[in-house]
Amino acid sequence: MEDYCRTSSKSSWPELVGVKGEVAAEIIMRENGKVVAIIVKEGFEVTMDYRCDRVWLWVDHHGIVKYTPRIG
Repeated sequence: MEDYCRTSSKSSWPELVGVKGEVAAEIIMRENGKVVAIIVKEGFEVTMDYRCDRVWLWVDHHGIVKYTPRIG
């Protein structure tokens, strides 16, 4: 990870697995104001570039977070 990506802020949220995506996005952006949380439905394709200002929130067809959200 590049130096500009290093942060003392939180970078992963395992406790949000099982939470509604919209709620999880609000929590993530409140806990780390340097990132934008983006909700993505499971199975959709996203860019694979690493971004230290982005968190993908992978949700199922019910809108529930399926995997640990983390910066990237």
